[in-house]
Amino acid sequence: MLKADLRTKYKALRKQLTFDEIMNDSLIIANHCIDLPIWDKTYFHLFLPIEKQKEINTEFILQILAGRDKEIVISKSNFEDLSMTHYLLTDNTTIKVNSYGIPEPVDGIEVPINKIEVIFVPLLAYDKKGNRVGYGKGFYDKFLSKCKTESIKIGLSYFDPEDVIDDIQDNDIKLDYCITPFGVIKF
Repeated sequence: MLKADLRTKYKALRKQLTFDEIMNDSLIIANHCIDLPIWDKTYFHLFLPIEKQKEINTEFILQILAGRDKEIVISKSNFEDLSMTHYLLTDNTTIKVNSYGIPEPVDGIEVPINKIEVIFVPLLAYDKKGNRVGYGKGFYDKFLSKCKTESIKIGLSYFDPEDVIDDIQDNDIKLDYCITPFGVIKF
């Protein structure tokens, strides 16, 4: 299936999810994180969910990371050059929802990309090889291409993988894992 078709399919599937399903699945996904071989790392990048897109609620993962004294990094998007600036999440971080519905830090302590060791990656769809489909702007592909090759990339999805995404590009960055309510998939 092509990326555009997958975006349409999975946006429609997400629209059908109830609040209770989102919260339950998000909690199960967070609990699956505990089984991953990531806990020796320090800097974890986490996306904050776009509620209107019914993204996975990452609050549960955030609580696990904070409980393990991890450094949590969140991003602010620049829609002019499709880049992201990464900030340390602290007690003093002010979060504001931008015009696209993305919760972002207003400012804070900037974290260089080369410090980030684990990245939780939002997605709409993914395949059995670890390729992912996002919203199509390329923010995460650009960000992931600048990360260290040993950085661990973890997708989060409500759904099982597609067999194959037909129009993968050379600049598409593969996931190392995807966590679903049904378990952890390693690529």
